Amino acid sequence: MWEFRSMNFWRAVFAEFFGTMFFVFFGMGAALRWTTGPHHVLHVALCFGLAAATLIQSIGHISGGHINPAVTFAYLVGSQMSLFRAVFYMAAQCLGAVAGAAVLYGVTPGNMRGNMAMNTVSNNMEVFLTMQLVVCIFAVTDERRNGRLGSAALSIGFSVTIGHLMGPGPSLLLYPSTSQTWVYWVGPMIGGAMGALLYDFMLFPRMRGLSERLATLKGSRPSESETQQDPAESPSSSRHKGLWSFQVGLNM
Repeated sequence: MWEFRSMNFWRAVFAEFFGTMFFVFFGMGAALRWTTGPHHVLHVALCFGLAAATLIQSIGHISGGHINPAVTFAYLVGSQMSLFRAVFYMAAQCLGAVAGAAVLYGVTPGNMRGNMAMNTVSNNMEVFLTMQLVVCIFAVTDERRNGRLGSAALSIGFSVTIGHLMGPGPSLLLYPSTSQTWVYWVGPMIGGAMGALLYDFMLFPRMRGLSERLATLKGSRPSESETQQDPAESPSSSRHKGLWSFQVGLNM
C-alpha cells in the first residue's frame, strides 16, 4: 500500500480520470448527428482513434495512458501492475467516463442529443475487438522489442480505429448505461484477458516465476534505485514497462 502515500500515484490516477473524460467526450461527440447530412462511420472511427493517440501521448508518461478498464484489466492479468493500482485506475476511468458523458450532454443542444449515440449490442464482437487492441498495445510497448519504429501512440490509435470500423469498438465499454451494460463489461474484460494471455504466454512469453508475478500483483515497493530512475512508474513497470511505454521515445 506504499503507493497510497505517493503523490505520483495520485497524479497517475487523476491522469486516467482526465484522459478517459476527454476520450469519451470527443468519441461520443463525434458519434452524435450534428448535421442533417449523411453520417459516416469513418469519421467516428477516426475521431476515436486520433483521440486515443493524442491522449496516450499526453498522459502516457504520467499514468501509462490506459483510458479503458479493459486495458487495465489486461495488464493486471499479465501481472504487470499491482492490484491496488488497477482498482484505482478502473475507478478513475469510470468516473472520468461519466464526467465526459455528462459534459457532452450539457453542451449539446437538446434537439441533437437523441439517444447520446448508444449503439446495438454484440458481445462476441466486443471480445475480439478488445483482444486485438490489447495484443497491439502489448506488442508496441514491449521493452524487449528491438528496433521499434514509429509512434506507439499512433499505432494504438489505428488499432482503436480498426475496432470502430468493424463495430461498436472496445472503448464503448464506457458508454452511457443501458439495460445491457453488462455486455460492455464482460465482453471487453474477456477480450482483454485473452489478449494478455495470448501475447505474454504464447506469442512472446515473459519468463517470470510465480513469486515474481505475485510480488508485482501485491505491489511490492521498488528499490531506491528503481524509484530514482522513474518515480512515476508502478513497482512492476520498473522491470516491465507497462502500457504505453515511452522510454524508447515515440518517434513520429
